[in-house]
Amino acid sequence: MIGHRFIPLVAALVLGLAADAWAGPPTDQLRTYTDEVLKVLQNPALTLPERREAVKHLAENIFEVSETAKRALGQHWLKRTPAEREEFVKLFANLLEQTYIARIDEFGGEKLRYVSEQIDGDRAIVRARITTKNGAEVPVESRLMRQESRWLIYDVLVENLSLISNYRSQFDRVIRTTSYEELVKRLKTRGDFLSEKGAKSSRGSPPASR
Repeated sequence: MIGHRFIPLVAALVLGLAADAWAGPPTDQLRTYTDEVLKVLQNPALTLPERREAVKHLAENIFEVSETAKRALGQHWLKRTPAEREEFVKLFANLLEQTYIARIDEFGGEKLRYVSEQIDGDRAIVRARITTKNGAEVPVESRLMRQESRWLIYDVLVENLSLISNYRSQFDRVIRTTSYEELVKRLKTRGDFLSEKGAKSSRGSPPASR
């Protein structure tokens, strides 16, 4: 089982494309994005920091971070003020960047083959299969929402493990065992904020400098 360790590469869609491909507006936009990312990763003239910055820029144009952040916070989103929501979206975007975009150097030539597309109003699901370096196939599902003429990703599932669900359970645990303010504090420290070890460290250490 691949698990959440593999989600970073998929969430950033830093994957090559197979020759055959499914057709349809959501899939076509994903294909265009992954093709651009692949060009960045295979450009020998770019340094690793330059690659990360380029992929970050591309990701900002295909991911709906606000929707992802809202769903990741779950029921606790409703209790937040507009200012708190705005702050949380920014912190969540930084978390994704730190956790995922910073790991693009792990790309090892995995291949992505689109297999189906399902559209229901302004929502869509694009299913694909990754072929890993050792030849194993892993099911991947991208969930998108339409904004005007564009389709944007708000969740990615790898072997039925959801990016949103993973964060939602961790955020909920922190809020219920401590508080929302503690979750924000941990997000700001950018440390191992979701683990119990991180919680103890946070309580036992002086406040992080701003």
